[in-house]
Amino acid sequence: MKLTIVPARMGFVWVRQGIRTFWKQPLAMSGLFFLFMAWVSLASMIPMIGNVIALVLLPAMTLGLMAATSVAEQGKFPMPGILLVAFRSGQAKVKDMLVLGLLYAIGFVGVMGLSVLIDGGLFAGVYLMGAPISSEKVNNPAFQNAMWVAMGLYVPLSMMFWHAPALLHWHGVPPVKSLFFSLVASWRNFGAFTVYTVAWLAVFLGAGAAMLIVVSLVGDPSLAETIMMPIALLMAAMFFTSVYFTVRDCFGEMVPAPEKPLP
Repeated sequence: MKLTIVPARMGFVWVRQGIRTFWKQPLAMSGLFFLFMAWVSLASMIPMIGNVIALVLLPAMTLGLMAATSVAEQGKFPMPGILLVAFRSGQAKVKDMLVLGLLYAIGFVGVMGLSVLIDGGLFAGVYLMGAPISSEKVNNPAFQNAMWVAMGLYVPLSMMFWHAPALLHWHGVPPVKSLFFSLVASWRNFGAFTVYTVAWLAVFLGAGAAMLIVVSLVGDPSLAETIMMPIALLMAAMFFTSVYFTVRDCFGEMVPAPEKPLP
């Protein structure tokens, strides 16, 4: 395993690779993303500990989408079982992946806990519990402060966990070391990841603008509500497809474990 420092323009390349690979297998990649969302949502519905379980599973599920992207890039159809690739790699790696997920859950809950100290739980209620949002709440200075603090703290948390699942699974790096190497890789390639983030924001904003233009031409405001969610999910699936390339170009080729049929 060797860290590669890539030029900033690679951020655009990662976005392009993600979109292009998604359209090689659009049915498979969109279906796997919806299945990923469904499993996380079902886990979060478990009383008392559901949200924590969902957070613990996120690194493993993200790894599954990376493995699916690698298969789709070759023009093959990734099967649903590939989402569980993290749990079919031996007891030791499964344990390490669950430890990584637990560390992510602790970090995320810590970020949300700090936001609660700022606004009494307004932002956390909207973000985690789906509490109704209003203009009065959004304009509340405490809510805005909590939002910015949470976003600021989530950036280093995301940097720590961005490459970690792949490093653990494909390179055999222990959980804590994988977090360190992921943070270093994200920092050393900060220019590329900044361009990557800005490029995806432009893609999402462009898709939204195109949708609004279509709605205005059709003259049916209800059409926006009908197509907004499917388009947003489709764009999110493309984004997650691109994550694999950010990791591969920083640490070299990843070789997914062979798929096995589900019991």
